Amino acid sequence: MTPESLKDKVPPNNPEAEQACIGALLIDPDSLGTVVRYLRPEDFYQNSHAEIFQAILALNEKGQKADLITLTEEMRLAGSLEKAGGPGYIANLTSMTPSAANVEYYARIIQEMSTRRNLIKMSSFVHSIAYDDTSETGPILDEIQSRIFEITQNRKTATYHSVRDLMADTISVIEQLNANPNAFTGISCGLTDLDNMTSGFQNSEFIIIGARPSVGKTALALTMACNIAIEQKIATAFFSLEMSERAIMNRIISAEAQVRGESLRTGRLKSTDLGDIMDAAGRIYEAPLYIVDMPNMKLLELRTLARRLVLEREVKIIFVDYITLITHENAELPRWEQISAISRSLKALARELDIPIVVLSQLKREAEGKQPTLSDVRESGSIEQDADLILFLHRDREMDRTVEQRSEQIETEPIIAKQRNGPVGKTNIWFKPAVAKFVNMDRRER
Repeated sequence: MTPESLKDKVPPNNPEAEQACIGALLIDPDSLGTVVRYLRPEDFYQNSHAEIFQAILALNEKGQKADLITLTEEMRLAGSLEKAGGPGYIANLTSMTPSAANVEYYARIIQEMSTRRNLIKMSSFVHSIAYDDTSETGPILDEIQSRIFEITQNRKTATYHSVRDLMADTISVIEQLNANPNAFTGISCGLTDLDNMTSGFQNSEFIIIGARPSVGKTALALTMACNIAIEQKIATAFFSLEMSERAIMNRIISAEAQVRGESLRTGRLKSTDLGDIMDAAGRIYEAPLYIVDMPNMKLLELRTLARRLVLEREVKIIFVDYITLITHENAELPRWEQISAISRSLKALARELDIPIVVLSQLKREAEGKQPTLSDVRESGSIEQDADLILFLHRDREMDRTVEQRSEQIETEPIIAKQRNGPVGKTNIWFKPAVAKFVNMDRRER
């Protein structure tokens, strides 16, 4: 047992478990498959044990099983035999281990000690950097969260399931969908034809909505966010890097109350409008919808706040308006490199949080007046590569100019140009410019 006076100086470790684990691997080389689910060489506290485990892995990669002879020869060739204590120490490990039956238990003990050491290292890092006046608080918080997440990920173990194990759950989902054909495996955006093509926005997906200016990217994202938060009561976050909170709220109220946005801005309301606004305000008030208004938001600020929203408010989907307004920490990088890094980071964030992240993007000027293609995504080809689903909005600009007083509905084509796990193609929805809202098109109108 560690003396109390040294408790804060000796990192957590269990040499007996490390010896027993390696001894078990030499007794039963086939148990390596179990151990590698939990351990890497750096998880061993004693360097000699890390060297031995590394040599066992090297033999495995060559298709050889580790025993006393093959292991000592491998380590002799690698020049690590004497550093690990020599053949005598390795031979002694097998005599110290009665059997390989408890190898998984030993591996878990070693993993636990390694995790605790990593936490101590992280706390030391936090302590030292918190006193560094030259470091900004934002990057410090992001680095801490990243390191905690890395420690958490390292504790996750790979595993497998037979089809027999998976069959019951799979059939259950199929039966539920069959009983309710309108159900979706992801989060419904409320636009029926799009939901039918995507089966809803799926967890961990990075989704891009692209269009030229004034086609309705923000209106579509807000329509979806309101359908999800107000109608389905699913916690939703909307990051607005372009519009103020007040402007966003005016749009939401206009769309929900079906009162012209211009009337809200000018205060020229009809006698019935105020009642409609109050009714809509009641529905909106109860919705788990969170608005983030921050122009020039830095990438690390976005990631930090996204994690908070998921943790504190149980947010299930995030919308970001829009990607080229996010500021990268390294402003000296070429813009295309910044966008590539932002795209990769948002994709990784969606996987980390296990929620859909829907990001709006401008399209290139060349996309004006024609049906958009993947090459029209602005700034970086990385967006096209990283996205799980890319949705374009397209319509005839002449229709915009001929709509009298912008009070009519305009037919608009959502085009799914890329979808990793589903079909591509296009459908039709109505855009109501007076209230900046998209609605389903009655099938009989086509």
